[in-house]
Amino acid sequence: GYYLPMASDDGKIKFLHEVSKRTHASNEEKARLGSSTPLFRGSIAADTNKIADGLALQTLLEEKLSLGSSAVADVEVEAEERTMSSGTTSEVLMTPRSSGDTENVRAAIHMDAMAFGMGCCCLQITFQAKDLDESRFIYDQLAVMAPIMMALTASTPLLKGRIADTDCRWGIISECVDDRTPAERGLSGQSEPDDDLAGKGQRRIYKPRYDSISTYIYQGAYNADDEVKVANSTKNGMKNRVLNMYNDLPVPIDEESYKLLRDSGIDPGLSQHIAHLFIRDPLVVFEGAVEEIDDEMQTEHFESIQSTNWQSVRWKPPPPRNDPNDPHIGWRVEFRSMEMQLTDFENSAFTVFIVLLTRVILTFDLNLYIPLSRVDANMQRAHSRNASHQGKFFFRRHMAPLAEGDDGYGVKYTSMFARVAKDDVDDEAEASLSRVSSKADIDANTIDENGVSDQRKKTPFAPGRYEENSYEEMTMKEIMTGKGDYFPGLIPLVFAYLDYINCDPITLKRVTEYLDFIEKRATGELVTPATWIRNFVRSHADYKDDSVVTDEIAYDLMVACKEIGEGARHEAELLGDLKINPISTAGAYDQYLTSNKTHNQSEELLALLRQYTKRKSFA
Repeated sequence: GYYLPMASDDGKIKFLHEVSKRTHASNEEKARLGSSTPLFRGSIAADTNKIADGLALQTLLEEKLSLGSSAVADVEVEAEERTMSSGTTSEVLMTPRSSGDTENVRAAIHMDAMAFGMGCCCLQITFQAKDLDESRFIYDQLAVMAPIMMALTASTPLLKGRIADTDCRWGIISECVDDRTPAERGLSGQSEPDDDLAGKGQRRIYKPRYDSISTYIYQGAYNADDEVKVANSTKNGMKNRVLNMYNDLPVPIDEESYKLLRDSGIDPGLSQHIAHLFIRDPLVVFEGAVEEIDDEMQTEHFESIQSTNWQSVRWKPPPPRNDPNDPHIGWRVEFRSMEMQLTDFENSAFTVFIVLLTRVILTFDLNLYIPLSRVDANMQRAHSRNASHQGKFFFRRHMAPLAEGDDGYGVKYTSMFARVAKDDVDDEAEASLSRVSSKADIDANTIDENGVSDQRKKTPFAPGRYEENSYEEMTMKEIMTGKGDYFPGLIPLVFAYLDYINCDPITLKRVTEYLDFIEKRATGELVTPATWIRNFVRSHADYKDDSVVTDEIAYDLMVACKEIGEGARHEAELLGDLKINPISTAGAYDQYLTSNKTHNQSEELLALLRQYTKRKSFA
């Protein structure tokens, strides 16, 4: 699961908060442990009246529990049911376990069904790219944005009737569908090989089915000189390497699938991605769609694996066209991390923003790559309370491609955006920037017949080797609005793109409302739905400061959410001055153009004719 760091690397931003050490008399479940409790993770299922040492348990609750990297208590309680000599009653003895045990009493909300995760809502968007390469490039760039947008749309602070110290759904779903065997989770000797499972259930798998991606898939291309250079030093040259140097996570693969793909001419990067999907078993099969499927004509068997690998972004090949009238569906990328919002306006704002951001990246030839280990760190940080306002995330400093001599090579980098940010750029730097940005100086050979530049093709190669200076920790405000003179911010870039395409005034007005709203949320002027929900519960008259969301609180919360979504209730901390037009059924359905004849002398018809014959002439 997602065990979050307590603070940012520099220690300045606190991600998690200690659990209250108080026990509340109003909470009848405070001493209950086991599957029926929302308070603790453990294996004890016992009648609280039969706990031998209630005082010891209360001491444990009050003094030992906190949440975060130090969440695990030093002492765990082990329950042993022992039959008394009479054979009619039993007692539960509380005995400490050694500190080396893996199962520890810790603050948790115990959810023992898959539906707790898969019952969550989300906001997902699928993009169709113009070709295979573009879809792979956009896949990689959106993978970097996945944790950023999840934090910005956070809306899941309540779980199983309790307030959690996290704001997002992702980790919950991840754990709810984690079907790895103990051996696959890295617990050696915990499970026997099973011939019916992929890899016999023994292959080390580092992530559940539902998680962030484990590998970038855009392969890019070296130039001819680099190809020769590497070919001379490596037996098989570039053709047998995954070229994307930002892949710094272990990627277990199904070797048989990988060999089949490589033998069929698929490049190493994409072969690795597909072979990684096939390390898992199918979860879902449909009657009549197993042996009956022709794999030469249909892709149902592939989709049964693909669709049960739920990653932060999903790369989707075109489905087969079995009929000339079938719609043409191309190479697609599904962006999956965002959380559902309370209003159509918010959902539309984030949808439009992500769509425009993909256009910005492609049009301006930008590069968001950071090592995947840092993307995973961002996914963890995005879960923490109020991460969009108080958190920090790793993000690329230089979205314009680096050249030799820039930061990655140990020489100070002059941003192409510096000229926009300030006026005191010296003459030499100004001339250099002009040379870089002038269309007249761009060699026609740097853009291929598909409109793809050499810059984009080289983005996966980490030209500064380890690129120590290519990314840094940024707040959400800095990511969205800019930092210094080297990072312009994503929202200003979207505005620049709208100007570049000469966006019409009506569309620009609406999109500006969306971008202004997103900027206010990024700066903390407006809160996320998670923060609003948390504040609503904590300020409710029935709340007892015990993390319990009672039926009455839940009902009032649902009514409030419904009224906000329908425009009947305005919450300034959520939407600011923006007013949502009330939703009604008026005009919701098309008017049927009836042809039923009417009587020529009917009073209704005569009245209509009188009304319109008395209208003034338009002349």
